Amino acid sequence: MTLFNMAQVSEITINSLPIGVRLDAEYYRPAFLINEEKLKKLGCWTLKEVTKELRSFGAYDLTNKFGYQNFGIPYVRCTDLKEGYVNFSNVYYIDEEANKLLWKSAISENTVLLAMSGSVGNSAVADEAWDYPVNSNQDVAKIVCNDLCNPYFLSAFLNSKHGRSQVLRLPVGSVQQHIFLWQIETILIPKFEKSEQEKVANTFIKALKQQKKSKSLYSQAEQVLLQELGLEDFTPEWVAGYETDFDNLLNVLRIDAEYFQPKYRIIEDKVKEYKNGWDYLPKLITVSKEKIQIEPEKEYQYVELADINASIGIVDSTSKIFGADLPSRAQMKLQKDDVVASSVEGSIDKVGLILSEDKNLVGSTGFHIFRSKAFTPEVNLILCKSPVLQYLFIREASGTILTAISSNSLKNIVVPKLDKAVQEKITKLVQESHKCVLESRQLLEQAKRDVEEMIESPR
Repeated sequence: MTLFNMAQVSEITINSLPIGVRLDAEYYRPAFLINEEKLKKLGCWTLKEVTKELRSFGAYDLTNKFGYQNFGIPYVRCTDLKEGYVNFSNVYYIDEEANKLLWKSAISENTVLLAMSGSVGNSAVADEAWDYPVNSNQDVAKIVCNDLCNPYFLSAFLNSKHGRSQVLRLPVGSVQQHIFLWQIETILIPKFEKSEQEKVANTFIKALKQQKKSKSLYSQAEQVLLQELGLEDFTPEWVAGYETDFDNLLNVLRIDAEYFQPKYRIIEDKVKEYKNGWDYLPKLITVSKEKIQIEPEKEYQYVELADINASIGIVDSTSKIFGADLPSRAQMKLQKDDVVASSVEGSIDKVGLILSEDKNLVGSTGFHIFRSKAFTPEVNLILCKSPVLQYLFIREASGTILTAISSNSLKNIVVPKLDKAVQEKITKLVQESHKCVLESRQLLEQAKRDVEEMIESPR
């Protein structure tokens, strides 16, 4: 039988067809077959042989029995899985009752996670440093290794070109591609000694430690700002009944009670009392409205909401998309050191600094884009991500169906003229935080390369 895949041709015999016969040419791409043959010559286990447990919960109908929340127990989806780590800044949350209902999909420490849909093939390990309980949806496979295989080695292998080559040939479905547990069980895992696996695992674990350090440094930077303004212990409260002056209504042309909640006034007063003075946001931070002329044949690096890792304040990734395929909202010109912030109230905490030096960055019209004027990019980030400006942004949100913060309303946001020494301290902490992020990414890449070199090297 001869199968064609664009310019590639594979010939297979009927006897070699796998269980659950696949006749689609994509499954038999030469690169996939070459990788499979290489692994078989090396000597492999199947994934089923190296696991104590392999599960998802697979019960899609259970998702109709609970709702999502703004806080609670993290509910990891396949879109939250990256290569080697989980981006918790975009996760949904469920309550205790839903967590009990979904007991089969609970995640425990050292479990290998694998995306079965969407970002198929991305793998990470449930870190001991996570705040458990943590749950997940039906599209995340949970793999608990037995003594034959180190979980960190397994995840690094699955993210490597040899693991990903196997996973990417598995998806089935005419609309949304998906892989099943019985398919995952057939993935070939190279038989390496424990000492070799541990070398890879140690690199992987170092990467996770750098991520943890990054979050700690970022948190310290936020605390420097809050302490400087005397807001480190501030707990906002919603007040049922209060009064305001008629002049206040005229000044902002708003009559909704939420706008005049006392918590906003407390924060604003703290900023206006700052020893070094204050000003309105557009006077201290450039608000860019620069748009880009999209060329259909040109490739762009598109930044959308899901690309922001808000827990460490960076734009975590981009999508390579040709201009002809970009969504209509992809219009905003972006560049290194821009701070992008969601303008939609429900995702206003999604704020990130662009570290990429790519020249063809483009963002959604749903972002506010902040550039340096009186502050460094790192200070812009901490200010916009801090509770100080977050609450003032929320106050300015308006709309009936989709509430958002308009560019025009930014002129009402008060910003402290931070002391130079404070700015330097914040900048240094954020830079150190982001340095740890980059080191973490490099270590995760190193773990993958180590696996690939072990497979490629003569034995």
